[in-house]
Amino acid sequence: MDADAVVVGAGHNGLVAACLLAQRGRRVVMLERADIVGGACVTEELIPGYRVSTAAYSFSLFRPEILAALDLPRYGLSWYPKEPRMFVPLGDGRHFFVWRDAARTTEQIARIHPGDADAYGRWNAFWDEVADVVRPLILDEPPALRVLEDRLERQGKGELFRLAIAASAAETVETFFDSDEVRGAFVGQGIIGTAAGPRTPGTAFVMTYHAFGGDLVDGAGTWAYVRGGMGSVTQALAACARDLGVEVRTGSSVEAVLVEDGRAVGVALAGGEDVRARTVLSNADPKRTYLSLVDPGALPDSFIERVHALPTPGSVVKVNLALDELPDFASCGVPGFEPGPQHAGTIEISPSIDALERAWAEADAGGPSAEPFMEVFIQSVTDDSLAPQGKHVASCFAQYAPDVDADTWEGMRETAGDAVVRTLARYAPNIERAVAHRQVLGPPDLEARFGLTGGNIFHGEILPGQIFGERFGARSPIPGLYLCGSGAHPGGGVCGAPGWNAARAVLEDG
Repeated sequence: MDADAVVVGAGHNGLVAACLLAQRGRRVVMLERADIVGGACVTEELIPGYRVSTAAYSFSLFRPEILAALDLPRYGLSWYPKEPRMFVPLGDGRHFFVWRDAARTTEQIARIHPGDADAYGRWNAFWDEVADVVRPLILDEPPALRVLEDRLERQGKGELFRLAIAASAAETVETFFDSDEVRGAFVGQGIIGTAAGPRTPGTAFVMTYHAFGGDLVDGAGTWAYVRGGMGSVTQALAACARDLGVEVRTGSSVEAVLVEDGRAVGVALAGGEDVRARTVLSNADPKRTYLSLVDPGALPDSFIERVHALPTPGSVVKVNLALDELPDFASCGVPGFEPGPQHAGTIEISPSIDALERAWAEADAGGPSAEPFMEVFIQSVTDDSLAPQGKHVASCFAQYAPDVDADTWEGMRETAGDAVVRTLARYAPNIERAVAHRQVLGPPDLEARFGLTGGNIFHGEILPGQIFGERFGARSPIPGLYLCGSGAHPGGGVCGAPGWNAARAVLEDG
């Protein structure tokens, strides 16, 4: 055997798995088709001097247990909270901030709608309770959704199950808030990365999924920036892996998982080389792993049907911008080109539930949203390593993109990019002249660059039917083959838990 374990793909989950196995004395070889490690968690140069988190853009879900076990700060990983959490421009001379300080946020919301200010405390208390229920399931064997529902019903928490999992994001938000502006600001967390509108049942769980983050900052869902961009996460993991003796090979494309006598025994590379190992861990998504890398004849028909049924449509348009100047939000009551709190946190463009529902309907009909939902991050305001002095980079995470093939997307790419910039310009009119360069990545681009089937950033939807016990597990039907990417429980985002869970399964199985 060339190794005890071979890991396919050097995304963050694969790196976590490799580190844990090596830490326990296993000989690990990691194979990455790209020339750099990181998968979709990378920092890349947009144009000379301007560096941006190309795909993954915020640090929120990563598990503190993994951080501590691997001592990642020792390898240069450093982060800091986004403050404010959100700046919500309203475009009519008004705005509000969501701060880490709940009392300060309550004062802000009171300016928009006094009744919603009163509800904000109840909103936070609800999500604290939800996090207490969900977090223990992340690094554990998950129950089936029906079992979890029954358990919560017996505990008198049936309403929590409904509003945190079964309901639409819109229904959950409407339970607490009355105004379109405040509802819009908070409902966006229910559609991130999801090919569904805010009124689609089950999108409440997308909110829940994001609510279990924040442990690395304050335990209350606060997101963070990583110094140097998101690539610093995977660079730290790669340094840790090499320190532990992992052989990390870039430019090594895996063509197939080798299966002999019903067991995985290694992988075949594109150049003709075989790497033999006792176990194989795939950081690729379930469809790429089980439909492309594995001979379908090695898997049960019922399992293949389940893989085919996994919904993997992409919905995200990621627009990365090099800026000559910062957006001026004078029309929203916060004027100025100098860095301010309006630039430092998440700029949330999410006017109302109905606006997001319209954006989804346009994409569902086959075209990009004309006025997309958007989260904009200008990390260079708080990290001057990312852009030249006085210049900036902006990362615009927008929805929706339609579910179309690569050729069709080529014909609408610039339309989608224009819609993002034009929508942002409704709140900061100077942004159109400020753009020195832009990069527009839709689902086909995310698939081509990062191997995400359909461009789905979670390796498959995180809606009921594809979560907890119904999501793929680390173990596959083939002994010796494990799934360590975001398609496995608990799901996507820069979390690390799927990689951690897969490595633990390998160790438990001997």
